[in-house]
Amino acid sequence: MLDLKFIKDNLDAVRRNIENRFMKADPELVVRLSDERSAAIQALDEKRRRRNEVAALMKGKLDEPARAALIAEGKSLKDDISALESRAETVEKELADAMSRIPNMAHPEAPVGKEDKDNLEVKRVGTPTKFDFEPRDHVALGALLDVLDFDAGTKVTGTKFYFLKNEGVILEMALMRFAMDRLMAKGFMPFSTPDLAKTEILEGIGFNPRGAESNIYALAEEDLCLIGTAEITLGGYYAGQVLDKADLPLKLVGVSHCFRREAGAAGQFSKGLYRVHQFTKAEMFVYCLPEDSGKLHEELRLIEEEIFTALDIPFRVVDTCTGDLGAPAYRKWDLEAWMPGRNGGEWGEVTSTSNCTDFQSRRLNVRYKDDDGKNKFVHGLNGTVLACSRAIVAILENFQEADGSVRMPKALVPYTGFELIRPKAKR
Repeated sequence: MLDLKFIKDNLDAVRRNIENRFMKADPELVVRLSDERSAAIQALDEKRRRRNEVAALMKGKLDEPARAALIAEGKSLKDDISALESRAETVEKELADAMSRIPNMAHPEAPVGKEDKDNLEVKRVGTPTKFDFEPRDHVALGALLDVLDFDAGTKVTGTKFYFLKNEGVILEMALMRFAMDRLMAKGFMPFSTPDLAKTEILEGIGFNPRGAESNIYALAEEDLCLIGTAEITLGGYYAGQVLDKADLPLKLVGVSHCFRREAGAAGQFSKGLYRVHQFTKAEMFVYCLPEDSGKLHEELRLIEEEIFTALDIPFRVVDTCTGDLGAPAYRKWDLEAWMPGRNGGEWGEVTSTSNCTDFQSRRLNVRYKDDDGKNKFVHGLNGTVLACSRAIVAILENFQEADGSVRMPKALVPYTGFELIRPKAKR
């Protein structure tokens, strides 16, 4: 969340930022509730002070009328204090709710826009793959190669679930090991994270865990949710802790399953593996000093670029517009890979990396002790290394042959143990 003093001192900028993000939040309500809380606390302190005075006076020598008056005042003060405590508690909850709706400030260079079509392309690596035959999409290739089964996924679990089979399983495992080897060589600490997290952790990271608009699967009668990304679990790892400044930056990379409701997602751009309810992903998370987050954000983006360059997959980098940032992100870069089977050839998002500044650490109370002896909030960054489902889309569609065979990117062959996946006879 944003600092309360910052909201008060920069009310116009905060209001404009909310408008640019096309979100609903009320910074004026935050200021009003803050003032109400201060007034309630001040009144409460005054009543408690007077209660202590009355208690002290009651210990002295008093005539009967004076004692009766103090007893009556004491009862009145007790009722007043109880009412003020209740009011202060209510205002505190209302203020916390109002503040939780205020998004992070956006980077001044982030393009202002409502949706992904307003993102700004800043870089392109490689050229869109061309074929001398009519290319298939990954759904057709998956069936031909017998590496994907959506029908069985729907039968066993529901729509947008799937089975990976045969070489498809090995390909996913190869992608994860390839990614983890790269990240560990760069000093990232590896994690295999839980697939569940407490509601308070999701809220701290900036996810809405419940409600019709939530993208999260919440467990009934449990204070737990299936995670949509290891950003949630890695971001919660140090919740409530004061980190040693000498240890920063802390660089983590986690492997997890990811679960997303994807409510309302349909159509050509969501076809097949591109938008599913469950997938495997490797995610980077960094805790750092505030002055280092901009530099480290660039580093995370360059790691993502390095991964897809090594896989020989054409991609472009976009500066994400304000309306597509999400509440926690100050700035976000997306990598979009070329997908020949997507609407006759389109770019499709495969990774993103966000600098969330101190937005998440304030909610989760992750701090470091600075040289002046004061505890200050760290900055948090996250970035996708590989989301297996979308990486598989890009590999199948870019490396296909005329007969439906799919070559493996050279960088993956040592991990897969094979160079080619061939079509299989119908069983």
